[in-house]
Amino acid sequence: MDKQHKDGEPRRGRPRSEAAERQILEAVIALLEEGVPLADLSIERIARTAGVGKATIYRRWAGKEELFVEVVRSMESPTPPLPGHSLRGDLIHMVDNVRRRGAAKRSSALLHNVFAQMQSYPKLWSKYHSLVIDPRRELLDEVLRRGVANGELRAGLDLDMAGDLFVAPMLVRTMMRPDTELPGPELAERIVDAVLEGLRPPR
Repeated sequence: MDKQHKDGEPRRGRPRSEAAERQILEAVIALLEEGVPLADLSIERIARTAGVGKATIYRRWAGKEELFVEVVRSMESPTPPLPGHSLRGDLIHMVDNVRRRGAAKRSSALLHNVFAQMQSYPKLWSKYHSLVIDPRRELLDEVLRRGVANGELRAGLDLDMAGDLFVAPMLVRTMMRPDTELPGPELAERIVDAVLEGLRPPR
């Protein structure tokens, strides 16, 4: 509960320190760059490297899993807002964001290494999906539901399958075939147009 000033106005709790959060995230990144594996990154070691107390970390994150997810999210490019002008435009925007994220993983040895390690920790990988991947997938589902509602897509569409049809080709080209040249933004248009052709209502 807020404390009261003498003049009766409530006294707010200490505001979250963006500087302290940045120090903590940068400390984790610095330790990872030094080659410290995720398994050896204790809260105590992170706090010591960041120059903060452990309580400062626990006030912001419940534990290492949430902190590591935030570190990865800070290294990724944020998801830009949808244009909102058309179903096709929003889908191209989202599929191309998959391409950009894949490009970041290719170009960042650290990000690639962290992802490889995360997959060895089921609890951490699950947390990453629930906090980062699932919201993006729900946004894609919303776009598809809107397309069904306005008649641009078939009624009764399996949203999970449809979402996979849009995203999977870009994931394969950008992240599962690292030996090939990174595709350009035009691939998102080609994928979306090809999949939409199969998902539209019968003429």
